[in-house]
Amino acid sequence: PHVLKQDGSPPAYYLLLGLWIRVFGDGERATHTLSLIFALACIPLAYAVARSLFGRTTAIVAAILAALDPFLTYYAQETRMYTMEAFLSLLVAWAYVNGVLRGSRRWCVGLVVSLTLLLYTHNWALFVCAALAVTTAIVARERWREFVGVAIGVAILYAPWLPTLLFQVRHTGAPWSTAPGLHDLVLAPGEVLQGDAPFMAFALAAGTGLALHIRQRNDRERVVLLALLWSIALTVLLAWISSQISPAWTTRYFAVVVGALLIVGARGLVSAGRLGLIALVLVIFIWTGYGAHNDKENAREIASALSTDTHPGELLISTHPEQVPVLRYYFGPNLRYANTFGPVPDTQVFNWVDAVSRLRATPPKQTLDSLLATVPKGQEFIVVTPVFRDYQAWDAQWTRLVWQTATVWTSLLSHDSQVKLVKHVSSNEIALGIDYFKPLQAFVYRRLG
Repeated sequence: PHVLKQDGSPPAYYLLLGLWIRVFGDGERATHTLSLIFALACIPLAYAVARSLFGRTTAIVAAILAALDPFLTYYAQETRMYTMEAFLSLLVAWAYVNGVLRGSRRWCVGLVVSLTLLLYTHNWALFVCAALAVTTAIVARERWREFVGVAIGVAILYAPWLPTLLFQVRHTGAPWSTAPGLHDLVLAPGEVLQGDAPFMAFALAAGTGLALHIRQRNDRERVVLLALLWSIALTVLLAWISSQISPAWTTRYFAVVVGALLIVGARGLVSAGRLGLIALVLVIFIWTGYGAHNDKENAREIASALSTDTHPGELLISTHPEQVPVLRYYFGPNLRYANTFGPVPDTQVFNWVDAVSRLRATPPKQTLDSLLATVPKGQEFIVVTPVFRDYQAWDAQWTRLVWQTATVWTSLLSHDSQVKLVKHVSSNEIALGIDYFKPLQAFVYRRLG
């Protein structure tokens, strides 16, 4: 877990992934399967939560939404923690209603466990904790004792991680993110539902149904719906405010509210009657046409294209520093790896600690010259660099610095009379203009005698 000081994440998912890899290996299919299991488990869990709180019809709609939600479909095919977060967010919503709002001690224990696991899975669960505290004060003030008991239990279980969290706050953060605007705040829930058209239909119908339902006085469900709505809104608002101070805003982090959003949305659609049915059919029609696509990078294709050109001990330099672990994954462990900081001692981890200030303090020419000095004359080395096509993706503090530094390194190499470009490798996707998020290209150079 101490390795995560270099990253900024909590340990639960990575500990589970580490055990999973030891049994099933670290291939793409193997690691994606772990995410897929959590995504599939969200379907029956959404059904169980909704049926417990609102009845069978709402449960069926919630299960349909969980089965087709493009957010879950997408992250079911990535080696990341977001489907695990969604699964835990459903448990948190269920346990909060039954434990705090309805006063069940057994469910309070369940809330302590599920909320702690969510905290150990992603730091944005801190916003969920704060949102639930405020929600309790607003809609269930008489249940403050139950919530305080839960808070104490969570604090005790989370305390061992606090020193690492505080170190991460001071030294890692998310320098690759930008501060969100008001537009992002308003449309944040729609990002979890993946797309403006389904979200607008969903929001219109569900909002109408919820408004009609909440107006009914003395309705036991009214408190539940208000509590879930407040918890979603306050989580998003607190994350937005925090990201104004220290930008860490990205849509995938909203996995922490997926559970509450699915349950509330399902209840709203059912309460909206015919309008809700029309909206549900529209959402199903749009979502069933969704297919996850690779929009991260083309590292696999680049590595495959150079597989016959690389030799053990050959130097590979990445001008996008955090790409070294993924390049090492596809190129293998037999190369020597470096980035714009210099040689990389641990090629499976990128060190985010004070990354911006460290990169600014690293002189490009001296660093490049020292790396080239390790390449015997007449031998080749590889430079992998991003394709800077979508410049909006490089606006954050860190990404802009990577862009500027990579440009300097490219210029130094192109003007260095001691090296010769012998090969340039890109992928068909780049040539066709397919919208990758950060596509890569490779240059093979030979050091001249």
